[in-house]
Amino acid sequence: MDTLVATTPATDAPAALRRLYFLRFAFAAVWASLLFATADELTAPSAVLLVIYPLFDVACAVVDVRSARAHGGPVRHLYLNIVLSALTGVGLAVAATSGIPTVLRVWGVWAVTAGLVQLLVGAARRRLGGQWAMIASGGISTLAGASFFAQAGKEGASLSGLAGYAFLGGVFFLVSALRLGRASKGA
Repeated sequence: MDTLVATTPATDAPAALRRLYFLRFAFAAVWASLLFATADELTAPSAVLLVIYPLFDVACAVVDVRSARAHGGPVRHLYLNIVLSALTGVGLAVAATSGIPTVLRVWGVWAVTAGLVQLLVGAARRRLGGQWAMIASGGISTLAGASFFAQAGKEGASLSGLAGYAFLGGVFFLVSALRLGRASKGA
């Protein structure tokens, strides 16, 4: 006889979020490696990479919204993230035709706004555990965004900082995924 075991939103939500965070880490690590290899000049491949990153963020946020909605979690700030990332994808496609400084400005604005949203989402989810890394990442993203904007006005602007930013963000997703695993084992 098969027994159907009902899972509670309290255990399902962290597990879904954990899987998403592991995926985000893996993507960020690969993406950062590819961008770093082409960071000194803005080429067609690097432009494609630049546009893909925020579009991947949109896809992840859509998955996150579906999971959060299914488990009764907050979604309002996730919708804001979807809009910001989609607009950034378009903005980066246009900026890539103008050069690295323009790309850095667009990315900088996105990093500041997305960082603030990430702070809000992490704070709203703190009861799930493992969110201190998301809160810290949001704060660092905000500061990094201002840095990218400032770097855009300097000689020798490069995309390498964006690769480092993405990788560090991925590490925060990894830490949060690992912490969510510990939190669910402790529950």
